[in-house]
Formats: sequence, structure tokens, C-alpha cells
Amino acid sequence: MSLEAWFTISIIGLVVAALMWGKIGVDVAMVGGLTLLMVGDFVFFDILNLEHILQVPEAIRGFANPAIMMIGSLFVVAAGLQETGGMEVIANRLLGRPKTILGAQLRLMAPVAVMSGFMNNTPIVAMYLPIVSDWAKKLKISPSKLYMPLSFAAILGGKITYIGSASNIVVMGLALEMFVDPSQQQWLMQVGATEMSPTVQFWGIAVIGIPATIAGIALIAFLSRWLLPERKPADAVILDSRKYGVEMIVEKDSPIVGKTIEEAGLRHLPGLFLNDIERHGSLLPAVSPQTTLQANDRLSFVGILESVIDLRKIRGLVPATDQVEKVEVVGRQRTLVEAVVSHNSPLIGLTVRRSQFRTKYNAAIVAVHRNGGQIKKKIGSITLKPGDTLLLDTHLGFVNAYRNSDDFYLVSTVEGSRPIRHERAWIALGILAALVFMLTATTVPPIVAAFFCAMAMVGTRCVSGTIARSSINWQVLIVIGCALGMGAALQQTKAADVISQSILGICTQIGIGDNPQIMLFVLFTLTALFSQLITNNGAAVLMFPVMMATASNLEVRPESFIFCLMVAAGSSFMSPVAYQTNLMVYGPGGYKFTDFIRLGTPLTLLMAIMSTLIAPLFFPFN
Repeated sequence: MSLEAWFTISIIGLVVAALMWGKIGVDVAMVGGLTLLMVGDFVFFDILNLEHILQVPEAIRGFANPAIMMIGSLFVVAAGLQETGGMEVIANRLLGRPKTILGAQLRLMAPVAVMSGFMNNTPIVAMYLPIVSDWAKKLKISPSKLYMPLSFAAILGGKITYIGSASNIVVMGLALEMFVDPSQQQWLMQVGATEMSPTVQFWGIAVIGIPATIAGIALIAFLSRWLLPERKPADAVILDSRKYGVEMIVEKDSPIVGKTIEEAGLRHLPGLFLNDIERHGSLLPAVSPQTTLQANDRLSFVGILESVIDLRKIRGLVPATDQVEKVEVVGRQRTLVEAVVSHNSPLIGLTVRRSQFRTKYNAAIVAVHRNGGQIKKKIGSITLKPGDTLLLDTHLGFVNAYRNSDDFYLVSTVEGSRPIRHERAWIALGILAALVFMLTATTVPPIVAAFFCAMAMVGTRCVSGTIARSSINWQVLIVIGCALGMGAALQQTKAADVISQSILGICTQIGIGDNPQIMLFVLFTLTALFSQLITNNGAAVLMFPVMMATASNLEVRPESFIFCLMVAAGSSFMSPVAYQTNLMVYGPGGYKFTDFIRLGTPLTLLMAIMSTLIAPLFFPFN
């Protein structure tokens, strides 16, 4: 093996070790690894006049990859769905309210796997990330119990059809070239292999992929209880949060009018309690989950800040104070702000009503927090004291205007508290449907479809330009760009080819090279392991000639090897950097590198066993 290959493998190993250590951010480790490869190429190999490892153009080419641009635009599409409440529509229809973690995982993974068979799984995961975040909070489930199953289900679904994964398309393209290659004709004619029909090309992988996906989902659900830790316990957030008392009014045209408290989703917000309902000037004698809501009902809640935000996202539920509508804002630039009353504030000793707060500060007080206790008064009747934390409905410029004011000790914006644009929810869902249609039923390039729909979200005002820019997860894009660069180094120095050939030689020497089914299992495992180091496309391309050479030497038909290679190359379960959907859930789930190894290893073994058992049944060796 060349010195260039040894250097590349050493750097990749260093990056993997840093990620397994768990104390270095994934983006820092990946950028560091790519930088070392470029520095080594520029300094060390120039001095020795050796072959280049990875020159700058090749190193940074990954950042111009269409996949990165597509992911960035899909973050904007997801933001449009979130800002309009379209995410809630999808979540309520597909996810429901299961009672257990197992039920939640199954309700999540099944539809994701089906959709991933017919469209790129990256947009699916991008769309589901904010849905799962809100859903987990409502169900009081740690998000770490759902994010990895989300990614794995999307990867499994890519094995249902030919278009389910880019690596499937790569392998089939190589196979079709092989059938017309004169150098391969003698072997193919000898075993009776002919070019596959369009039906077999599209659905051939399904005979393995469908049962493997079903079994994989069942295995994830079964093993996640022991192998998938709770990295971010939901209860920890609730215990540490401040509690507010807030009153909301049911609007006349609200969709929750006529629904029970439970049907309206007002019982499932974590850390929130419905104190009472005031109707026509009097309190209801008892409030139960089956109490039916009516127009103009005044609902009194006590809860944590996160749930107060969720409460404001429910269509037709508005703050009880009429001062909110009088706050002057530009367009939809309204948000929630927390402000702590200082000892020098002119508000001390005045009730909220007498303070004329809205007139003076262009903000409305919607709740007051005081020493963790509930203030059993109407907002307007509360007498303000030093240290009171005010929850304000105001304009985006409030924080900058009063950050250094003597009236308040601390002023901060509440994240995720912008008002929901419910009237544009169906527009956003229509754009999502257009995206799915273009990706599945037209020849429009995926990057064009994604860019068009992202701009449509901004153009139809489903999301503002400012929010669209801030919605892009730059860490994910940086990590993927660096991973593509390091994958190019593995291929350019032939390090990946040397590794795969060496391992194959060892397996042949121990006497397992004569049984085609055993060799199929071995090559499947090698391909799956190899796909953890580079992209699934790289693993597919590098292992294809090895697979075909093995089939030729054993004098068997190649179809089982071709379709098993598709499944193996896409089995990117054992590393967060092995596939982009794993990277997308790595940070939000709070996972460690070893979490993927624990759950991904048995899942990969299951895929290997099922593939090597099923493939020969439908595609015999002889």
C-alpha cells in the first residue's frame, strides 16, 4: 500500500477516534480531518514529490455537491411547514397519540419507510425533524428514542424500489453496462444470464427490501428499549422550567369550538395544567377532559414556558388580554419576550392596568412569574414587584430597544414563539405535495425541485426570508461537505480498494470461497462495513467489481449479487457519519458515536442474513 494511502487511512482513523471519544463536535472533527488531509498533501507530499492525496479543488468539491444544496433548500421547505402549522396537520394525521414508546416508534417508522421507497429520504427526515420534536414533547418521550428510528426507517425504506436510494441507481447502471460489455459475455452466456427487464430493474430489490424493511422496523422497536438510551430526558426540562399563569380565549371561528378539551389537544402539553374555564362570567363547576369548548370561553392555564408557547400555536386560541391586538408591529414580526422588573423600575407598586404598560412599551403582558408561585389574579389586577418576570407579547425590536434600560434587569426573546400563520397551512402543504410529485413522477432534477419549492415557500409568505436563512442547519451541511471530501481521498489514493481487496483475500484463504451463499454473506458484510467509512455510492462502486468477479469465479448468475449489493451499500446504520440522515439526527438526538454502533450492528447483521437467504430464492445462482 502506498504512503499516500497510509496517510489517508491514518487521518480517517483519527477522525473516527475523535468522534468516538465524544468530546469533540462532529463538525469540528470533520473540518479538522479534511484540513489535515489538505495540509499533508500541500506540505508533505510536495516535498517528497509523491502523488497528490487530495488537492484543494477535490477537497472542497463536496461543498458544491447537489445533495448539500438540496438539503439546505429542504430546511427552508420544512421551515415553511413549521411556520404555517402545516407540520401539525401532518403529525396529527399520521402520528396520532400513542400511549407507549413502542407505539410511537411504530407509528413513526412505518410511513417514513414507505415514503422513502419512492423519494429521496433526506427531505423526508428534514420534514419530520421538527414534527418529531414537538410530538415527543407532547407525549413526554425523550427525542433520542425517536430520532434514530426515524433515520433508520428512512434508510430501510430506500431498499423498497430502484429509485429509493442513489446507490441503487448506481449499482443498476453498472449492471446494465456489464451486460453489454464484450469481456463479460462469455461468463454471462455460460450461466444463462440475460439483461434484466425494466420491471425487474425497478422492483427486483423489493423482493429483498420489503421483508427486510418490515423485519428491520420490528427489530428496532424491540431492541431500542435496551440499546437506545435516553440522552435528553423530557422530564428534566420540565422540572427546571419557570411556571406562568396565562389566560386564553377561544375565538368564535376557532376549529376547536365544539371539541372536548382532550380532542383539542389541551391535555397533552407537558407541564401545563388547565385550572378553570370561565363561561359567560361564571366558572364551570368542574373541568374534565370531556368538557366541550364553546366560543368566547376563557381558559386559565398554569404551565412551563415551553407549553405556553405550544398553547399559542393552537389555531383559534388567543391571549385573553385585549392589549395584545393593540401592540403595533410590522407585518408578522411579533414574538414573546421575557423581561425581569428591576428595583429601579417605575412599574413597581403599580397594577398592570394602572401602569399603562402597552402604551409606554408597545408590549402586552400576557403572564407574570413570581418566585415559582401562581398569582391567582387577573393580569390587569396584578401589582408588580421587583424581580417579577414578565412574559410579553411584543415586536421583534423590543429586545434591542430595552436591553440596557434601567426598567428591566434582563430582556430576552423566547425562541420559537412567533405566531403561526395558520391561514397559509394548506399553501405550504400544497408546496410539499408539489415537491413529492416532482421528485417521484417527473424528470425534474431533485435540486431544481427543492430550490423551486423553497423559493415558493418564501414567495407565498409561508416563511419570511429572515426565518428561511436562520432555519438552515449549517453544521449538517459542513459535516456532509467534509465527509464527501474525505471519501474522495479514500478513492483517489486507492486506499479503499486496497482495504476491500485485502479483506477479501483473507476470507478466501480460510476456505469459505467455494459456497456462493456464504460468499454473498461475506461480501454483504464487507460492503456494509465499507459504507460506514465512505458514502454508500462509493462503497457500491468499489465493491461492484469484487462482487461480479466472485460471481464469475464461482460460475453463478449475478442477479443475487447485484441486488444484495444494493441493500448492503445502503446499510449505513453503524456510524453517524455514514449517511446524511444519520448526521441530521445526530445532534438533535444528543447521541454518542457508540449509540449507532449498538443499535446499528444487529440491524446490519439482520439485513445481511435476510438478504443472503431471500435473494437466491428469487434469483437462483444457476
